[in-house]
Amino acid sequence: MPSKTLITNAQIVNEGRIFKGSVLIADDLIERIFETDPDIASLGNINIIDAKGSWLMPGIIDDQVHFREPGLTHKAEILTESRAAVAGGITSFMEMPNTIPQSTNLENLEQKFSIAAKNSFANYSFYMGATNDNLAELGKIDPARVCGIKVFMGSSTGNMLVDNQEALENIFRHSKTLVATHCEDESTIKENLKTFKEKYGDNIRPWHHPQIRNHQACFLSSKRATELALKHKTRLHVLHLSTADEVSLFSNETPLSEKSITGEVCVHHLWFTEEDYHTKGNFIKWNPAVKQKADREALWKALTGNTLDVVATDHAPHLPEEKENPYLSAPSGGPLVQHSLQAMADACLERNIPMHHLVSWMCHNPAIAFKVSKRGFIREGFFADLVLLSPSIKYTVSKSNILYKCGWSPFEDHTFVTTPTHTFINGELVYENGRFSENFRGKPLLFDR
Repeated sequence: MPSKTLITNAQIVNEGRIFKGSVLIADDLIERIFETDPDIASLGNINIIDAKGSWLMPGIIDDQVHFREPGLTHKAEILTESRAAVAGGITSFMEMPNTIPQSTNLENLEQKFSIAAKNSFANYSFYMGATNDNLAELGKIDPARVCGIKVFMGSSTGNMLVDNQEALENIFRHSKTLVATHCEDESTIKENLKTFKEKYGDNIRPWHHPQIRNHQACFLSSKRATELALKHKTRLHVLHLSTADEVSLFSNETPLSEKSITGEVCVHHLWFTEEDYHTKGNFIKWNPAVKQKADREALWKALTGNTLDVVATDHAPHLPEEKENPYLSAPSGGPLVQHSLQAMADACLERNIPMHHLVSWMCHNPAIAFKVSKRGFIREGFFADLVLLSPSIKYTVSKSNILYKCGWSPFEDHTFVTTPTHTFINGELVYENGRFSENFRGKPLLFDR
């Protein structure tokens, strides 16, 4: 088989531009980018893929997923969720430490890398989790290989809360790599939950979730994280921002590559609002909570104004029967990787936001913020991680086409107007119109730190 592939007739979306062109892949790298029709005969024996006017984008880098392996594989596995991610145009992911056992030491972290080497369809890295007493382990990680340190400054699935002030100070002071935080103030949440239990008993409803895990809880914790980062000159990335209030903690006055504090927004906070609890209930119960329409609009404004930087999924599957439990016993989180690109593309089209902004938030900016080596852009010499997104093929989410092991999606019965048709990873066509290269496996991400 030819070792080179030419993608022709594409609308290339890259680095603030959309232009008609072609991309030549040689082995695992991008060899040439053509802005005029290439002389195909001069390229020798090559595979040719006609993009038919689809958008050709860099592969998505999702900086926050929970693939549940090891220990929670009744919900998800690295194999199943990376496969679903690739179908959605995600070519690289960074996975969270709240598994069983938790990735809070080097041995458990290496176990995940070994599982991914055998089973992951996409490229991968893993966070080491911080605790109140594992500072010595955090000091052992290799910043060129490990995406970051995850600090739960609010408790969530897995209960890895870091609530000791001295421990927090030491983590921020001594970290030699990026610190990523889940920010919700625990005391505020506990007090709110106590109030709601006194009023409703066990009959708290899903639409009370954003009142329990409220604006104040998010702002207080995010403010605390940014203050710690400024005090200790820590590279901080605040995950899944959900409120208008938190936007004030971030700035657009410097280029992303020079920012020491960056902010991420998740797809569900850009799509759903508190009104959706009445129809979807616990199936849109996330931590932090989906909040008001005004918050959603503020997050969109902050993204388009470069105050916030990255869009991710916080993909966190649970079984349907778990989500169907009463509010107090239903876990938070939901599956998103298969449909995040479609959701963001549809939202951008509806809002008249040029598609190159989406590519910045989901491809370029994660690469810049985390210093991912040779990925996130369509550039000669970079890895050929690419996705073709058709603007003319509609796609209705149904039980029959959901690839998550948990078997459900918050987008069920929704029809997207765009569809990912091809996903290339390290130069190989891994996904094409519902078919996978089943024996392909991704590579560990490397970081220029």
